[in-house]
Amino acid sequence: MASNSSETTHSFFADVCKYFDNAARHLDLPEGLKNQIKECNSVYSMKFPVRIGEGIEVIEAYRVEHSHHRLPTKGGIRYAMSVNQDEVMALASLMTYKCAIVNVPFGGAKGGIKIDPKQYNVDQLERITRRYTTELIKKNFIGPATDVPAPDYGTGEREMSWIMDTYATFANGQIDAMGCVTGKPVSNGGINGRREATGLGVYYGIREACNYAEDMQKLGLTPGFKGKRCVIQGLGNVGYHTAKFFHEGGAKIIALAEYEGAIYNEDGLDYEAVFQHRKATGSILNFPGATNLASSNDALELDCDILIPAALENQIHAENADRIKAKIIGEAANGPVTAEAEEILDKKGIMIIPDIYLNAGGVTVSYFEWLKNLSHVRFGRLGKRFEEKMNNEILSAIESQIGKPFTESQRKSIARGADEVDFVYSGLEETMIEAYAEVRDTYMEFPGINMRTAAFIVAIRKIAVSYGSMGIFP
Repeated sequence: MASNSSETTHSFFADVCKYFDNAARHLDLPEGLKNQIKECNSVYSMKFPVRIGEGIEVIEAYRVEHSHHRLPTKGGIRYAMSVNQDEVMALASLMTYKCAIVNVPFGGAKGGIKIDPKQYNVDQLERITRRYTTELIKKNFIGPATDVPAPDYGTGEREMSWIMDTYATFANGQIDAMGCVTGKPVSNGGINGRREATGLGVYYGIREACNYAEDMQKLGLTPGFKGKRCVIQGLGNVGYHTAKFFHEGGAKIIALAEYEGAIYNEDGLDYEAVFQHRKATGSILNFPGATNLASSNDALELDCDILIPAALENQIHAENADRIKAKIIGEAANGPVTAEAEEILDKKGIMIIPDIYLNAGGVTVSYFEWLKNLSHVRFGRLGKRFEEKMNNEILSAIESQIGKPFTESQRKSIARGADEVDFVYSGLEETMIEAYAEVRDTYMEFPGINMRTAAFIVAIRKIAVSYGSMGIFP
């Protein structure tokens, strides 16, 4: 997705610092502690040569570790031409606050390589990825106890496998080497449920927000998630799975947007059919039964209950914020609403569910994957059959009491033991529900603040406690 026209002068990190300052002024903490929490602890800017075709190309890349209050640090790696130091610093800092909000014991980090991955073949991308990993290893910016990358925009399971293999080659004999990166294929140390984790977390978070009748009534909405009219910008991994779980949860997706344009149907769109149409034609436009919109940004301005920007940062800015008609904006992407836009949206009474809470599903399940790699055992392996046996005995006892057998499908559904994905979904749902309650309680504690400020307050309090326990600050 294209950012707004002011991207060249706009500082994403300055936005995050502004959000931090808005929250920190409500807390009685030493200025030195506030500054320590806010600033990036380590910034690694690098340029390295890679043979591309018949020549050598110098690649620009970054890795930023924002906070060492907890180790390892954690954060994705993105491949995009928009990558720069300011962006990576901002994303790393957001990861710190995100982990604190959902009680994941990591500091925040982020990485980026300034390339357009579509311009390289698989062999070239592998060379770039492995060389980048080597640079991280040389400076001790990767390791299961140091800094653990994950996928982000432009990367996926394939790149994470290359990273793990490269690290394991250098860390010969390190038993926990597989934990140096998350988002790997399940066959290569990954975890079931990681691919859809961010989108599923977005669904759990929005659903939880919609369950508070008092909040929905202030927005002119009925409580509950079902029937809400939704617009989703971005049909990548996060947007696709957000659409999937929204549809399964009973929402109506009236518009979908991608970089080539947007489509609209007030009666609802079949997200899977749109996805397959795009795979076949290369575009979501001209989908049967839908109306084409002039641009992707037009979808942002549609009248709807819930707007989900699931693409890149700075999608809602000072120039278009006044035209936003959604009642709720759920930030599935990182930083899709600028600080200037948020001031306008707050005045309009729009609820913004911030990125540092809402898209934390990815890092939450990455945490589960990291734990799996360190424990060297699949979740559910030890207890699945025992649970199934006990459940069957309970069902048999109930049948003997009521004198009527359960059907085969009922017995199969009730008796089965939990698989790994069941634990992942359950753990993610619990995490998102608990975290939302904590953010909302803080929102209610400080009259006049918005949800983003409340989320930052939650994060800052927890990080300050961590620093206090180290004896660094009183």
